[in-house]
Amino acid sequence: MPEFLEKFCGALPEISQLYHIIFSALVRMITEPSHLDNPISEGLNNRVAGEPVQAAITYEKIPTHIYADAKDASRAVAREIADLIREKQGAGKPCVLGLATGSSPKTVYAELIRIHREEGLSFRNVVTFNLDEYYPMEPDSLQSYVRFMKEQLFDHVDIPEGNYNIPDGTVRVDKVADFCRAYEARIESYGGLDFQLLGIGGNGHIGFNEPGSLINSHTRLMMLDHSTRAAASMDFGSLARTPRKAITMGVASILAAKRVVLLAWGERKAPVIRGAVEGTVTEHNPASYLQTHPNALFVIDEAAASELTRMKTPWLVDQVVWDNKMIKKAVTHLSLTLGKPILKLTDRDYNDNGVSDLLAQYGQAYDINIDVFNQLQHTITGWPGGKPNADDTNRPERALPAQKRCLIFSPHPDDDIISMGGTFQRLADQGHEVHVAYQTSGNIAVADDEALRFADYVVDFNDKFGIDSPEATRIFRDAAAFLRTKKDSEMDTDEVRYIKGLIRKGEAKSTCRFVGIPVDNAHFLNMPFYETGKVEKKPLSEEDIKVVMNLIEEVKPHQIYAAGDLADPHGTHKVCLDAIIEAVRRLKHKNFMKDCWVWLYRGAWAEWDIHEIEMAVPMSPDQVMRKRLGIFKHQSQKDGVVYQGTDSREFWQRAEERNRATAGLYDRLGLAEYEAMEAFVRWKF
Repeated sequence: MPEFLEKFCGALPEISQLYHIIFSALVRMITEPSHLDNPISEGLNNRVAGEPVQAAITYEKIPTHIYADAKDASRAVAREIADLIREKQGAGKPCVLGLATGSSPKTVYAELIRIHREEGLSFRNVVTFNLDEYYPMEPDSLQSYVRFMKEQLFDHVDIPEGNYNIPDGTVRVDKVADFCRAYEARIESYGGLDFQLLGIGGNGHIGFNEPGSLINSHTRLMMLDHSTRAAASMDFGSLARTPRKAITMGVASILAAKRVVLLAWGERKAPVIRGAVEGTVTEHNPASYLQTHPNALFVIDEAAASELTRMKTPWLVDQVVWDNKMIKKAVTHLSLTLGKPILKLTDRDYNDNGVSDLLAQYGQAYDINIDVFNQLQHTITGWPGGKPNADDTNRPERALPAQKRCLIFSPHPDDDIISMGGTFQRLADQGHEVHVAYQTSGNIAVADDEALRFADYVVDFNDKFGIDSPEATRIFRDAAAFLRTKKDSEMDTDEVRYIKGLIRKGEAKSTCRFVGIPVDNAHFLNMPFYETGKVEKKPLSEEDIKVVMNLIEEVKPHQIYAAGDLADPHGTHKVCLDAIIEAVRRLKHKNFMKDCWVWLYRGAWAEWDIHEIEMAVPMSPDQVMRKRLGIFKHQSQKDGVVYQGTDSREFWQRAEERNRATAGLYDRLGLAEYEAMEAFVRWKF
């Protein structure tokens, strides 16, 4: 920016912001004519392994690479960073990297470590600057980004200790401004950032540049948004313990990097990704400022891309293969968008809303409407285990065997009742042999005072009935002493964790009794990956997979129900599902597995899209209330949850609203109106 404009714009941030947007847009018009803000501009030539077919036209204003999963995406980003490091080494120059923290870049750092160890990549010429740090924050704290970066990268490569820079969370408050200016100056002394790696918050923040941050902002102390603190509260143990401030590089600092790559995984990020990639440049979504950068790239997985136009309505941007899945997706979307039941859609509705190709290929709207309507009708069943003595041709489940062995996998001790409590009850009421596998103890989600209350109860119980148990008294006293002096997010002792696990185990048993299945049919797997005492878990291991395999072989189920809820902010559901999928794949050659179907349910955070649903189990008002009472058996999770996340509703409220919304979709499409519905998708192995 010219010096006279820099001074003028420094006094008027709004003009500065407008200047930056116009200037960057002009640069992009000259250098990247295909990236104009025109929704019918030419598509980006950015196909990569695992990416869906690129659209012929695009609504995207930032180059976006979509991968099948985070691992493939991370390998590609790590390879680009490694190539840049080597290029700089060859030129005898330092490679200046801007680095991010959080869950998104972990897989990138893991791949860089692998390249260092197996391919000899040296980090001797690398200089790094991290985006941010909580304030105040001691560098050796469990939540410190200094500690994070050492554990995730620096301690595993040969980067000199003096070459990495992280904002100082211990600097005196009256010295923060000076520190921030010095941080910027140090970056400039190296000629600026060659590469900036970013994640994105649920509210669109990059670094800790929260909504409202201006495009000309620089490194500074920032007040954290409530949603950011709520998301971070998992790491700090509660919202009250989560810092309210952070030191962050500013938007202008990020945009000054020569190359910017933003990572995003999971469907929770999908709405904010769409806003950043396809929306307008706005301070309400700071990631959208990257539209003004001449060399920015979004690297995302398919789940995070699910709200982008080319994924949500691909027929609007390119020719598609009109298979049955795509037809259902287009027709249900058209119906819901127009607010018309499926059977009322007309030829004109198809032609006027970008679905004329389907009409041209398959004839009049009436025939298409009838076909899709019937498919949706056939997903609805009050017999999730199959209806005995009935024609099952158009039913989602088989009639035989009439009494099935059903195995419900519940990642946490309450996911069975929260996510599929109505179906759970139906299976039990209809005479099936129902087993529940509680994959993890869920102990980290129990409040400290709950653990103390139960330990105290045991001591009082022993005193009342004359049971001499000095060990129980010792455990209670030790737990009480520990919890009185426990530091924020300090790991619980093994004994405290076990008490918390017992609380949740007892609640799960209570739910089983409430539903009406024998407590002997409740299996507590305590999968090893979970038992770290921290929110962050160990990677899935062979031992975890074998635990799941052994139970499947023991039960020999005709049905398996598993949590396919990849929006789970803790990530536990994903790990638990990976274990089940691997176990099923290894066992699929067994004779009993030939008659086993796997149904995936969603949890408290999201639901299947209507066109994906293959079995919908309706619930009456009485059944909804009974499910609520089953959820109430989990008293440690009621009236406030340790890891609440950004959703302040209790789990029973989330579940009911989700189930009612699913029923509402069927109603809006012109099918029968129910009080609520639980939805499932079949996974065919």
